[in-house]
Amino acid sequence: MQSGTMVFTQMNRVIFGQPAAAMIVAEAERLGAKRVFLLTGRTLNTDTDEIEKVRRALGSRFAGMHDHMPAHSPRDAVVACANAARAVGTDLLVTFGGGSVTDGGKAVSICLEHGVVDVDGMEPFRAIVADGKRRIPDFRAPKVRQIAVPTTLSAGEFNARAGVTDTRLRLKQSFVHRAIVPESVILDPAVTVHTPEWLWLSSGVRAIDHAVETLLSLDANDYTDGTALQALRALSAGLPGVKEAASNLDARLRCMMGAWLSMVGIVSGTRLGASHAIGHILGGSANVPHGHTSCVMLPYVLDFNAQVNSQRQREVSAAMGRPGRRASEVLDDFIRGLGMPRHLREVKVEEADLPRLAQNCMLDDWTYSNPRPISRSEEVLEILRAAY
Repeated sequence: MQSGTMVFTQMNRVIFGQPAAAMIVAEAERLGAKRVFLLTGRTLNTDTDEIEKVRRALGSRFAGMHDHMPAHSPRDAVVACANAARAVGTDLLVTFGGGSVTDGGKAVSICLEHGVVDVDGMEPFRAIVADGKRRIPDFRAPKVRQIAVPTTLSAGEFNARAGVTDTRLRLKQSFVHRAIVPESVILDPAVTVHTPEWLWLSSGVRAIDHAVETLLSLDANDYTDGTALQALRALSAGLPGVKEAASNLDARLRCMMGAWLSMVGIVSGTRLGASHAIGHILGGSANVPHGHTSCVMLPYVLDFNAQVNSQRQREVSAAMGRPGRRASEVLDDFIRGLGMPRHLREVKVEEADLPRLAQNCMLDDWTYSNPRPISRSEEVLEILRAAY
């Protein structure tokens, strides 16, 4: 008989299919916020009118904005945003953008609560992986909460974990606390039409990766199986729909709902496997966009794991409408059909760098929860070489 504990976060609500600006104001009113600070991406701020809509809607509640959060949420950008938010007396943080903006916001909330003013000040709050186990420091929950308006499908807004890169080490590190998850998430497909196609589709494959590795997890159970399978159905229909017609808001919302479903296992404690572990390292150590890491790695990880879970992998194929096919082939065809990269060389990873990347993967705890056990960097290197 299975046993376990599902641990949930401190997210209050998810609002979907309604205009983002109006819902941000409604949430600010509900929370009694008077000094709302926006964290967003520069392109979204300068090349669209979405952020201006939010500023106008907030009126006197608007306290300030930071529009510089590079990919993989570097520590210096997190601290710069926190210092700007602190200076204007922020009582509510709104993040409007992709996964790096969302994760950056979670880390900003830690900095605000604990008076972090430089990159070294973040060090006591990061999780450390030693002997295959993650050690999470205990610290005070942030009082300034976050509202997240995502514009990609990476779905990090549902996770109480922030990935932040220490650029000095070229390594992405985790900051974990159940209260750094956003207070609320607003899923408005209309604001995502500005997202570049490659980013939308590749982050959608990232969400598929969440669902696949949840379904194949060592911690798999009936509850998370159901959400993972429905996520695969929604995403495998929605992503091609958006590629065919970028203005199809129904398909965009279906993708967003699928991405949300793909996170149910992760946020309730399900351990994932090598595709995610390698993806974390490719992001922080080789600057590969998160979505592209899944586009490249997931089919190769499925092949590596097939000797221990090939029967289980058949459920992936069936959920994506290709019963009887090998899951790695189904994903390969699907990802290629979206026009996404399938090899590490296509995302500018140097072959000579593979040993270093494999070694860094041993610092990620999900390497050790891969369905086919991994205990040495040489085993990770085997997967990387196959993907090259």
